[in-house]
Amino acid sequence: MAGFVDEAQVHVKAGNGGAGAVAFRREAHVAKGGPDGGDAGGGGDVLIEATTSAVSLLAFRDHPHRRAEDGTHGGGARRHGRNGADLVVPVPVGTVVRSLGGDVLADLAHAGDRLLAARGGRGGRGNASFLTNKLRAPAFAEQGEVGEESWLDLELKLVADVALVGFPNSGKSTLISRISAAKPKIADYPFTTLEPHLGVVRVGGHGSVSGADAATEYVVADVPGLIEGASDGRGLGHRFLRHVERARVLVILVDLAPTEGRAPAEQVRVLLEELGRYRSDLLARPRLVVGSRADAVPTGERPDPADYGAAAVISSATGEGLAELTRRLASLVASARGRAPEPSSAPVVHRPELEGVLVERDGEGWVVLGRQAARAVALSDLTNADALEHVQRRLKRLGVDRARARAGARDGDAVRIGALHFEFSPDR
Repeated sequence: MAGFVDEAQVHVKAGNGGAGAVAFRREAHVAKGGPDGGDAGGGGDVLIEATTSAVSLLAFRDHPHRRAEDGTHGGGARRHGRNGADLVVPVPVGTVVRSLGGDVLADLAHAGDRLLAARGGRGGRGNASFLTNKLRAPAFAEQGEVGEESWLDLELKLVADVALVGFPNSGKSTLISRISAAKPKIADYPFTTLEPHLGVVRVGGHGSVSGADAATEYVVADVPGLIEGASDGRGLGHRFLRHVERARVLVILVDLAPTEGRAPAEQVRVLLEELGRYRSDLLARPRLVVGSRADAVPTGERPDPADYGAAAVISSATGEGLAELTRRLASLVASARGRAPEPSSAPVVHRPELEGVLVERDGEGWVVLGRQAARAVALSDLTNADALEHVQRRLKRLGVDRARARAGARDGDAVRIGALHFEFSPDR
C-alpha cells in the first residue's frame, strides 16, 4: 500500500448562492411592465462519503482544498439561476472526521456513510419576489448567501476482521503474505513495516456455495510492530494501535526466536498490557495467541505452547500450521460477525442552526448574529429607500430591535448586521 496516509486535513468550501436579478418587463404594447427579475440558484453542498474505492488519505496530503460549485445569478423574464452541483469527497471506509477543536463530527465506518461537511449558500430572490400591493416597482433584489467553509481533521482507522498484533520482526508481514495476496515489505530487521497492510483470506469454497465447503472470506490487517510503552505513544504507538480498534478478532503473534531474548510468555504479557491500556475493551475481543517463526527453533527446543497460552504454532516460511490457523480464524470471525451485526444506516449528524437572532458585544459596538438577520440585510442596493424600508420591517418582525434593547444597546451605539453598519436609535 505505497504512499499510505492515515492522517490528513481537508478544507471544505460550499458553493455561494447567486444574486437575484433586478429587471422590469420591456415589451412592446405592455404598459407599465412590472418587475420580472428571477431568483438565483443555491450553492452546492460538500459531502464527505466513505467508499471502498479509496484506501488511503494520500489524496489530501498535497491537495487539501475541496470546493463545491456556486449557484448562478437570476435573470430577466423571471429566469431562475441554476443550483450549483454538490461535491462528494470520497474517503476510505473507517475515516473519522473531526473539527479542528477535536470534536467528532462523524465516524464513517461503513461504505456509503456520508457527512454534510459544508452547506451551500441560498440563492438570492429577484425583485419580482418583492412585489406587493404597496410596492409596485421594487428596484432591489437579494444577494446570495456565502457557503460554509472550514478545516477538518481526517483520521483513518482500518476496518478489518482480524488484526495481527506483535513485536517488530515477529513475522506478521510474512504471515499475511502467505495467507493472502498482500505483498508487504519483508526484511530481517525490526520496524520493516511502517504502515498497515490489508489482505483478503479465502477459506473453503471448492466450487460449492453451501454446506461445509462454502467459502468464507475475511480481511486481515498487518499492523506495524508494537513496543513496550506503545499505549503512551512510544514508537508511534497511538498511530499504530488505532488500526486495531475495529478488528473483530485479534491474533497475538509471539516470536519463538526473539532477537532480544524476550520469552514468549513475557511477549504476551506486554502486548496484552499495551492493548488494555490503550482501550480496555480490546481485551474482551476474541483472540488467538499464535507462536510464530517455528522454523527458527529446533523442534526439541520449542517452548511449550501451554506456557504462553498459544492456540497454534506456525511457520510462515515452511507453511506449518497455516491451513489450520486460517480455518480457526474463519470460525472466530463468523462467530463475531453473528454477535455484532453491522448497522444498516449511516450516522445522523445533527447540526442545529441558530434560531432567531443573537446580539453580542463587538468591541465598542454590537453585532447581530443569525442567518435570518443576515439574509434580511443582504440586498443589492441599501441606498434605495424602498430597500431600507423593507429591511426595517423584516428586522422588526425578527425581533432585532427588542433583542438589541435587552442586550443593553444605547442610543448612538454602533451596530453591525452582516455588511450593514448603522447607529442604534430606539426611537427610529
